[in-house]
Amino acid sequence: MTLRIASKRAIPSLYGRNAPIALNPAVRRRYASAATASNLSDELKQDIYKEASLPTADPPSDSATAHLVAEQAPFMVATYVRPPPMFVKGKGCHLWDVENRRYLDFTAGIAVNALGHCDPQMSYEIEQQARTLIHTSNLYHNPWTGALCRLLVEQTIAKKGMSTAHSAFICNSGSEANEAALKFARKVGKVDKPSGNKHEIVSFQNSFHGRTFGSLSATPNPKYQAPFAPMLPGFRYGTYNDIEELDALVTENTAGVIIEPIQGEGGVNVASPEFLQALRNRCNAVGAVLIYDEIQCGLSRTGMLWAHSSLPPSAHPDIITTAKALGNGYPIGATVVNGAVHDKIKTGDHGTTFGGNPLGARVAHSIFTRLCNIELQKSVVRKGEILRAHFATLQDRYPHLIRETRGKGLILGLQLTQDPSPILTAARERGLLLITCGTNTLRFVPPLIISDAEIEEGMAILGEAIKATFSKGEKIENTRQVGK
Repeated sequence: MTLRIASKRAIPSLYGRNAPIALNPAVRRRYASAATASNLSDELKQDIYKEASLPTADPPSDSATAHLVAEQAPFMVATYVRPPPMFVKGKGCHLWDVENRRYLDFTAGIAVNALGHCDPQMSYEIEQQARTLIHTSNLYHNPWTGALCRLLVEQTIAKKGMSTAHSAFICNSGSEANEAALKFARKVGKVDKPSGNKHEIVSFQNSFHGRTFGSLSATPNPKYQAPFAPMLPGFRYGTYNDIEELDALVTENTAGVIIEPIQGEGGVNVASPEFLQALRNRCNAVGAVLIYDEIQCGLSRTGMLWAHSSLPPSAHPDIITTAKALGNGYPIGATVVNGAVHDKIKTGDHGTTFGGNPLGARVAHSIFTRLCNIELQKSVVRKGEILRAHFATLQDRYPHLIRETRGKGLILGLQLTQDPSPILTAARERGLLLITCGTNTLRFVPPLIISDAEIEEGMAILGEAIKATFSKGEKIENTRQVGK
């Protein structure tokens, strides 16, 4: 009980009170020992013992976190189901919650915080620009929007990305970047065929392109689409990595094809080079715009600037979309186009109020410059191999649980044969944050700056979490489920 009272007093500075104070392990063990010998209820004893024995046990219902969540929840649209901790501070690869407990973050805000939390250089750029100029709208020039566009184009070409990159449109998010790409593809189709017949958009099963209506219509997942059906007309869906169906799928009526070179939300599925080359060839044959959605897999997460940088120019797209790591937590996105697309977009065809504001563009210019660093990219490849070696060890230990590893660099998926939710909880309560994707897949997208020691720490916790999960009676099913 004392442990909870201390926690309840530790309301964060959101309300102007003292910062939370963490109890050291020895003190926590004493409280657990006292609880065991007391006349408290068995349920309360179990909760206190759990809090004392696990370094980051989920906050109980009478904790400071729970009280704060209960106060705020009625005013929030319930679009997410969140685990109990509430985070108030970040640094590097770590987060701290209201109770001042530290977590190792293997999620990076869903592949966003590539350079870690509260990066000092980023903080400096924000502070300096916030004192200078934050927003003017796109009715006027500012020095940072154009500088960011130029950097995106020049570095894309220099780093073996889309060889025909010509210009960029700056927006606020990944979904907006994809909306722009879809509109641009439709405009190209309309210019080529004024009749309007060339309007169809092709995407692929297990893809995720966003939640606004255009990008949602390109995301053929009933979980996301069904509540808002019907979708926009003119969208067709194909099978990822199926070369044989491309002729029937991509036709003379196809304005654009959008695809993730590595599907993130869909299960960390990697498109084969042969499939992407065949897709490019088919788009050439019918005059369709090819869009590579690199919002999650791009910006050096594979060890190259873009996931498609390993492909020959003959397989490059007409449009690249990017966001997430581009702002390292600041909301910004971009749509990079080739000259053929650029020439067909005219003044007034598209726009944005906030996109490319001086603050966001300066931050993204700094972040993107650093993400282009070759040494960082080499380290991503090396760290990805370290993680794969650990995954192989775990697979040897749990052959009926772990089926395979997918991905490249530091976007990796560990395919399980059953629901990984209990493992996520056990890992979180031991200080490691993980997320899932697809069907029964653990997704690993840590900050690109993660150290070898932090990888070792995280994998040790994951091993403990798996062991604890199945020592508590969870059964490892000897099944061979097919993951997305």
